[in-house]
Amino acid sequence: MGEYIPPIQDMRFTLEEVIDVYSLAEIPAFSAVGLDSLPDLLEEAGRFFTQVISPTNRTGDLQGSSLNDDGSVTTPDGFKQAYAQYVEAGWGAISFDPEYGGGGFPWLVGIAITEMLTAANMAMSLNPMLTQGSIHALHAHGDSDLKLKWLPKLITGEWAGTMNLTEPQAGSDVGALTAKAEIQEDGTYLITGQKIYITWGEHDLTENIIHLVLARTPGAPPGTRGISLFIVPKFLTEDDGATGDHNDVKCISIEHKLGINASPTCVLQFGDNGGATGYLVGEENSGMRYMFTMMNQARLAVGLEGLAVADRSFQQAFEYALERQQGRRHDTAKGQSVAIIEHPDVRRMLMTMKAYVEAMRCLMYLNAKTIDIALNHPDETERQRGQELTDLLTPLSKGWGTDLGNELTSLGIQVHGGMGFIEETGAAQHYRDIRIAAIYEGTNGIQAIDLVGRKLPMRDGNVVFELISEIENTVRELSDEGHDNIAKPLNAAVNDLKIASTWLLDNGAGSTDDGLAGATPYMRMFGTTVGGWLLAKSALTAHRNLIQGTENTAFMEAKITTTRFYVEQLLPQVHGLLPMVTSGADTLYNIDAENFR
Repeated sequence: MGEYIPPIQDMRFTLEEVIDVYSLAEIPAFSAVGLDSLPDLLEEAGRFFTQVISPTNRTGDLQGSSLNDDGSVTTPDGFKQAYAQYVEAGWGAISFDPEYGGGGFPWLVGIAITEMLTAANMAMSLNPMLTQGSIHALHAHGDSDLKLKWLPKLITGEWAGTMNLTEPQAGSDVGALTAKAEIQEDGTYLITGQKIYITWGEHDLTENIIHLVLARTPGAPPGTRGISLFIVPKFLTEDDGATGDHNDVKCISIEHKLGINASPTCVLQFGDNGGATGYLVGEENSGMRYMFTMMNQARLAVGLEGLAVADRSFQQAFEYALERQQGRRHDTAKGQSVAIIEHPDVRRMLMTMKAYVEAMRCLMYLNAKTIDIALNHPDETERQRGQELTDLLTPLSKGWGTDLGNELTSLGIQVHGGMGFIEETGAAQHYRDIRIAAIYEGTNGIQAIDLVGRKLPMRDGNVVFELISEIENTVRELSDEGHDNIAKPLNAAVNDLKIASTWLLDNGAGSTDDGLAGATPYMRMFGTTVGGWLLAKSALTAHRNLIQGTENTAFMEAKITTTRFYVEQLLPQVHGLLPMVTSGADTLYNIDAENFR
């Protein structure tokens, strides 16, 4: 397995020329952060993640993390050293509040850095990702004392954070959780109960682990309305931040998984000896609302995993295709073979990977920019617009992005042929690692339901139709500049997306079986169309650069060719998805459940 090499040129093109990262400097929160240093920042990050983090990926998969008799967890060789360098370099703090030690950069810049970390080692990246989620929740809802005590070391990465939602009987239905929190005379709470699927719930990378735990106080209302959020540290801390006694929380097992073996997925027991000390975040019975504060960032980060791992799989497949000699073409002399990249079907697979990866990168970066606008723009109207787009794009990033992560890493194996099925090449690790991403942080079925049930009906559908209008504006620009070969397929796709969106709104969207039956194909349809739109914007920009003169002629021409491949070979799926969206639920329910077999 070769090491991951961040595609800095494409990342910069997407950030600078498609998404326009520098426009964020007009927002006061980012005006003095030094966005002009971005090219150097990306280059240094690329060097770090290639040299320090990427080499731990294969070791982590082969060794995995292990549970010790005392409930502690030992991570694979090299993880502690690599993570310590990550903390020392400050990469995890880059996009957080400077008041608590963060770098103050936009979340868009942080997402680009996170892409590199995730591609370098997805299993390790989950530790900072969960920490970031904890930071978002505490920053938004903790009081000043909680922030001052817990945020600085979470932001630096000296402490790690986790999110504790799931219980054996409460998975997607979080409202069914039963963990208890009882207030004490000193204002703290005793937390008891068990949580499962806790990513990085126990490990040896940091001196403390700060668990954010959902639990019920006595007399709380049933369902999600009665859930509160608590800080439960692994080690209690003194007022000066010094580590004190071990809290009453213990890892009692770690899961044996298909992939991400280096990431310890823990079962945590709170309260073996009377109860773990916890600190209430905000108000009682508001825990679910607080957790949704970090949901957009967390779901985007999971969608980013689809992009990052697919890109690493593509890089490996491409290198293998250049080296592997097999077969001959019609114009090859007898007795000679060619590199498999010369065969049309291998080219088709590699172009599919390349086009989807570049489209996903555009979507993830655009989603991150809308978050920055929603949280920081000085104009309320712009903040609202940013929030609406964030809400709309997030299920596409998470759902479409991780579905493609599964499909593209499978293609990466296919390019390797039989050797892809052999573990020693490392191609299969990417496929195994990314499989979880379509499941956690809300399954992709839930993302599709969220899209049709909550996001499509926003402002009676106008948020969706305003985005469709933007796509139609790009279609007109393409036609005006002589790119009808891109404009026409994109226009046909967006017309079908309009038909599907109207049909869902007219048929109850997420409130009826007919609407829900079309949710998953609609999410695929929507994501594929938006991906085509953003690649079309890339092609327009590349075309204009070629007219003006550029040293990167081959890169710009490849952008246009990649877009043409996408609209010719991938975008036509949209037309086939339309009947799937609008066919209703009859055939799903015409067979009684007991007669399925």
